[in-house]
Amino acid sequence: MSQLGALTPVDKEQIQIGHALPKAVFDAWGNVLHEAGTIISNIDEFNLIIEDGYFDDSPIDIAREEQKPLPKASQASSFSQPGTKIDPKLEPILAAANSAPTAGADLNKESVMLDLDSVRWHVGETFFLQVHDNASVRYTVRLIGFVKNQSILVTAPKIDGRGAIIRDGQTFIVRAFPGKKAYAFTASALKSVYTPHAYLHLSYPKLVRCTAIRQSSRATVKIIASITVGNPEQTAAAVLSDISMGGTSGLIKQEIGKKNDSGTIKFKVTTAGEDAYLTLPIIVRSIVETENTQEFRYGFEFVNMPTQSKIILSSFVHQTLAEIE
Repeated sequence: MSQLGALTPVDKEQIQIGHALPKAVFDAWGNVLHEAGTIISNIDEFNLIIEDGYFDDSPIDIAREEQKPLPKASQASSFSQPGTKIDPKLEPILAAANSAPTAGADLNKESVMLDLDSVRWHVGETFFLQVHDNASVRYTVRLIGFVKNQSILVTAPKIDGRGAIIRDGQTFIVRAFPGKKAYAFTASALKSVYTPHAYLHLSYPKLVRCTAIRQSSRATVKIIASITVGNPEQTAAAVLSDISMGGTSGLIKQEIGKKNDSGTIKFKVTTAGEDAYLTLPIIVRSIVETENTQEFRYGFEFVNMPTQSKIILSSFVHQTLAEIE
């Protein structure tokens, strides 16, 4: 079997409606969605590629002609290319599509800095505090409220159910990831309050970094999972190396099942300070031999995911992506 190099998400600057694709587009599991040279002719197709498409970034064959930068959408040449015919009636639509913001196009790219007043967190929101000078020390707390321009109030950090000792002035990297966005800011401990209920005052940040997370964004992980696929069923242990809301990939020491087989995957995640055990329906999307002939890299798509599992997985993926920012 052929082996792909590194897959990286397609960026909206790399393709344009009315142009041939510079190279093949793959899904997250290595399946070809569009061959190189395919003409992207409508906005829906364009959006799907931006949301779910990947390019293979392995070294290009030196005999291959070097790719030229795509023209800007505002240039007249963006609608024409040698050998490509576009219906003149479509040109106004293509112009709008190439210049307008696309859903998902800017996600997981550069972060934006926001004023805290524009961030709509709710009481009870989970915050993750990472000690600035000791990254291995982390606490899970919940938002109680805030006093504008003065302090943010969160529940008291705990270790093994007991209150942690937090010194005044101790600095934290604070993260939160409600919905499809990850937030991060730096704050220092102003004062620990112990009565009548324990809570902590954190300094009020001037700005908060916000990064949108794509549905197909993959978090790097190292998780042991149990895979059961095929008919008759075969079960094996896998080491998962990345995971998204759409699926996961990992190494298995022996080949089980075949492409398009259905089955289940079981694994444990830790999110919001709690362990959760997930059992998810999957479909085998790819099986690739590795350089180590004793291992196979599998790509799995999650299907018909239960709502509760989706919430847990979303929290875990967003938390993992936020922590590596």
